[in-house]
Amino acid sequence: MENTSLIVMVGGASSRMKRSLKAREERTIMDHIPHKSLIPVGKKGHPFLYYLVRNAVEAGYTKLYLITSPENTAFQQLKDQGMFSKDLEVHLAVQEVPEGREKPLGTADALQQCLDQYPELQRTTFTVCNGDNLYSVGALKDLRKDRKAPHALISYGSSGFEYTEERIAKFAVMDISSDGFLQQIIEKPNVEDVPQYKDAMGELRVSMNIFSFFGAEVYPYLKNCPMDPVRNEKELPKAVGMLVADHPKAVLCIPRSEHIPDLTDANDIQLFKNLD
Repeated sequence: MENTSLIVMVGGASSRMKRSLKAREERTIMDHIPHKSLIPVGKKGHPFLYYLVRNAVEAGYTKLYLITSPENTAFQQLKDQGMFSKDLEVHLAVQEVPEGREKPLGTADALQQCLDQYPELQRTTFTVCNGDNLYSVGALKDLRKDRKAPHALISYGSSGFEYTEERIAKFAVMDISSDGFLQQIIEKPNVEDVPQYKDAMGELRVSMNIFSFFGAEVYPYLKNCPMDPVRNEKELPKAVGMLVADHPKAVLCIPRSEHIPDLTDANDIQLFKNLD
């Protein structure tokens, strides 16, 4: 089934981003910009999201679904102002916060709410990713290619990153079978355990949260995803872990080796100053 839909999770500023802004006495940036993906970057000061969406259009996606918080006026304005390509069909999905909670219920819940609001996604294959990582055209294209497995994700070789070892150690590593299927995603593994997850080439494979799913098969795992005991949220990697436990060859790992620019920290903003 052809994959022409991209779902982007555009959450707010992370605590790390806020702390780093405060340290640099730049708190006013996030006072006026509610989401990291809207921070202006590049030579023309476009929102960070603009460049991710531009790559998606070049990769052949024709439908864009933005998962936002209820306070999504800024994204609606971008849509109304024609910031996105005219060839792109743009939809907003709202992740509501359950009664009794102050924060959203996590990334698995975000994707489930999107599929609830747009049931057509439950009948098709789509790509889902973070809104604060600038994924390449090639990576986005890879997830559109025909494959035998119903689901896939990009497995990044950590040697291709330009990050410090300290920062890489905070990423989620992947346990991949010898025939290329996901067996497990390990969030922030112990340092002494990391070597056991290297592949036959000695490469550590990292998940940067860009997946392709067949909606009907992933939906039950989103709905039944348990709460993380530490974060008290339903996390997408946990739902994927449950899926592969039931279906060992359901998620194909597509290897790539390249740097993925992101907006984790305020210091990252300057890295995008040369974008056209």
